[in-house]
Amino acid sequence: MRTSDDAPSGPSTRSRPRESALVDATTALDSAVQDAGFGSVDEAVAGAAPAAEVEALARRLAEHDRRLAAVAAVLEEPGAEELARVPLPDVTGLAADRSRALAALGDARATASLWTSRHDRLEGLRQRLDAALAEWAPVLESQALVTRLSSFAEGKSADNRLQMRLSAYVLAYRLSQVVAAANERLARMSDRRYSLEHTAQKGAGETRGGLSLLVRDDWSGDTRDPATLSGGETFVVSLALALGLADVITQEAGGADLDTLFVDEGFGSLDADTLDDVMDTLDGLRDGGRVVGVVSHVSEMRDRIPTQLVVTKSRQGSTVSVSR
Repeated sequence: MRTSDDAPSGPSTRSRPRESALVDATTALDSAVQDAGFGSVDEAVAGAAPAAEVEALARRLAEHDRRLAAVAAVLEEPGAEELARVPLPDVTGLAADRSRALAALGDARATASLWTSRHDRLEGLRQRLDAALAEWAPVLESQALVTRLSSFAEGKSADNRLQMRLSAYVLAYRLSQVVAAANERLARMSDRRYSLEHTAQKGAGETRGGLSLLVRDDWSGDTRDPATLSGGETFVVSLALALGLADVITQEAGGADLDTLFVDEGFGSLDADTLDDVMDTLDGLRDGGRVVGVVSHVSEMRDRIPTQLVVTKSRQGSTVSVSR
């Protein structure tokens, strides 16, 4: 048998350090709880933050430490003390400037958007206009051709060197024929003194040339405007033109004769020699088969006119009688 002295140490002997450690831990826990401001351990446990929040706080603390280290590094650089003495910027004013700049930027973008829209619309209208002009190009070419031709025919084009209307150009050709025929009559009636010249120059009161006449005095060699002729000379020239026109019409009408010619007044302005020459011309027409009627009050013509219609005035009115 074993005695009590020989018996091994039991569990109570081994648990004593553990109990002492437990007491110490409990005392330290109570002291920590009281230092933290809690009334009991349970209250401290209830107020403990969740693990996720603790981790977030730890990350913020680490970030703060990092930024603090970075600022400290910057402050340790050379010249940092001088920068520290620089006045701080007007943050409020700068913020206001930034707000105004942002507002101006917004307005500028709105304006740019508006003008971009207008530009796009104008571009579309330009394309439509180009298409319309291309469609009307043949018409415009025809219109330009007609305009040039019309300007040329009106004598307004630089290509029309005579500045003469087309109608005047055609009539000028006919007039030159009339002048040629009239000069044959005028030479006999003026004792070969006067002849007519057709000119393309503008006459008095004309905007275009081509139908003007000049009178050439072969006795003096001068050429003058018909307006400078005397009354008798004008009558002779007019009669020559009328006879020349009749001759041209007869030739151009396929031989159809103008059998009747009436001359109204003008004989009283002629001198005796010119009157004889004119009457000889009229007698030649009558001998050629034409009927020539003369209206005149000149008594010298009575002996030259074989058949006369005499108009007599009276209180009862005018009467007409035939005198042979």
